[in-house]
Amino acid sequence: MYAQCAGPTRVVRWWPLKRTATITTTTTTERSTVGGGSARREVVVAVDANGSDLGAGEVAEGVRIAAEQGVRILLFGPAEEIEALPPLGSGVEVIDAPVSVAKSADPARAVRATPQASIVQAARAVGEGRAQALVSAGGTGAALAACLFNVKRARGIHRPALALPIPVPERPVTLLDVGASTQARSEHLVQFAFMGAAFSRAVLGVERPRVGLLSNGEEAERGSELVVRTGADLSRRARAGDLLWVGNVEGGDIVGGAADVIVTDGFTGNVALKLMEGVSQTMLGAVRNAAMSSLRGKLGGMLLRPSLRGFREEIDPEGQGGAYLLGLRRLAVIPHGRFGRRGFAQAIIRAELGVREDVSGATHAALDEAGALRKAPLSADAASLPGE
Repeated sequence: MYAQCAGPTRVVRWWPLKRTATITTTTTTERSTVGGGSARREVVVAVDANGSDLGAGEVAEGVRIAAEQGVRILLFGPAEEIEALPPLGSGVEVIDAPVSVAKSADPARAVRATPQASIVQAARAVGEGRAQALVSAGGTGAALAACLFNVKRARGIHRPALALPIPVPERPVTLLDVGASTQARSEHLVQFAFMGAAFSRAVLGVERPRVGLLSNGEEAERGSELVVRTGADLSRRARAGDLLWVGNVEGGDIVGGAADVIVTDGFTGNVALKLMEGVSQTMLGAVRNAAMSSLRGKLGGMLLRPSLRGFREEIDPEGQGGAYLLGLRRLAVIPHGRFGRRGFAQAIIRAELGVREDVSGATHAALDEAGALRKAPLSADAASLPGE
């Protein structure tokens, strides 16, 4: 799953089933990310070590894995705890930032009031150009607020969206928004559709992503007023050739292969995601208990173990590195707070690859080409934050 070194070049599995990206460990020609000039330089990833359920030390171990693959990292977290570990590598710089606002009840207020917080310092490093991507270990609200204040939205973007590659066997499915904001308007969902399609092409290698809108029925007239209005707008854009639109999809279609990109508001997307996580964990636990309940089950489990191991790795959410915060001037990857070191390493490696693949530029270009950008951009103030 991770990179394999061979001389100065390393090969990384960008998506375990579809594409392989080959990059160098030294310098790269980085394309413009929404309005910036191109420059030949190394990619640096800013990592916030606070917010992980397993502590900053587990994030640091993920940093070690990524650094061994040649990624340069600025690690913001409790230096005393991190430096008590074995050295992380020459490509890692540790910045002492023990203060965390990851679990704050009011992330926007906490980010404004706590400039010394690790997530604020990490986001500021990206906004100032000292790093080109951000990885934050948990605390989506704080990460979003810090990014809006420091990294800023890209020109013409209404609001960012969290895009998550769902680990469905054989074909990746991108679900967005999965929690960047709880409410949305029709123009927001339209932008999500184009951002998701561009992400699916650039990151997952889907040549012509099929886009669907999450609803409670396939018929165009089904769903809330927001869903009906958004569906009509996307249908018009599909007729103009801007989008491969498949219409409304239902909850079961998220993993059923009906679309490559499924669009919804952040509240619904987060509920759907948590439901899928809960069901999958319950089912895996039930299968494990059944297999251990008898001698015959144990013998059968031993026979199936090699095949099931590969399947488990294929559907493991840690293998995807987390959700991608799209719509910013730079890329941010938000791994789940309960991830272990492998998941954090994947998030860091994929964030670096996302810069090299110019994911931010690709999503913005798709919106520009479709005429879906906001005409007059807003500043990143409190009205841009969740709960608007």
